[in-house]
Amino acid sequence: MATSPLLPNSHTEPDGSAVIRVLSYNIRSMRDDTAALARVIGACAPDLVLVQEAPRFFRWRKKLARLAAASGQVIVSGGGTAAGPAILSSLRATVERTEDVLLPLTPGLHRRGFSTAVVRFGRARLGVLSCHLSLQQDERYGQGGMLLDRLAGLGVEHVIAGGDLNERPAGRTFRRLAEGLQDCWATAPWGGEYTSTPTDPHQRIDALFATRGVEVLGCGVPAGQPGVTDADLRAATDHLPVLAALRVPAS
Repeated sequence: MATSPLLPNSHTEPDGSAVIRVLSYNIRSMRDDTAALARVIGACAPDLVLVQEAPRFFRWRKKLARLAAASGQVIVSGGGTAAGPAILSSLRATVERTEDVLLPLTPGLHRRGFSTAVVRFGRARLGVLSCHLSLQQDERYGQGGMLLDRLAGLGVEHVIAGGDLNERPAGRTFRRLAEGLQDCWATAPWGGEYTSTPTDPHQRIDALFATRGVEVLGCGVPAGQPGVTDADLRAATDHLPVLAALRVPAS
């Protein structure tokens, strides 16, 4: 895969705004090569990791904690208590509050949820949401509306959301989110576009979104970046990650 210019490193600007790196990643319940998974996350040097399909069952907390430690992160929220989505962060983040949200259960379908938090990087304050939307079209569309409502309910001016949407950009749920938020890849494309599958990338079903006041410096699949190898990307899980550099204004 071709190498793209490097994303900015995390730092604080003189005006108090914070440049942060955010990674969204479906980790398939850590059923694959967890060492490769940790190497990919660590090499991306994220300040926030929006996880989908975190372990949910037997000893799920220990498994997620092990991944966080191996990749230089700490657990913020989510996992089994959010039906799969989770948020990890570097020690650079100050966590103000968290909330795990279980969505209405449709009989015969998987339980879904949101992992949410409000965090600060110095004077920059940010709402965060990780999601994994339904495979069923109508349920997914309803969950998109719940996601927007939940972001508004965080009570924070600047918000990001990311996850596995189970839908391409032309889909109505994806378009619903992109109408009110910035689709970070479309705003500032960088790296690779397609997130599924690692062995045959042909569709973008994973994405990061941000409110309009957040400046997107670059967003995409971090293939070819230092420390991120094709072998690790293929071995880690059945999705490719999405990495973004964002400038969050001071509050």
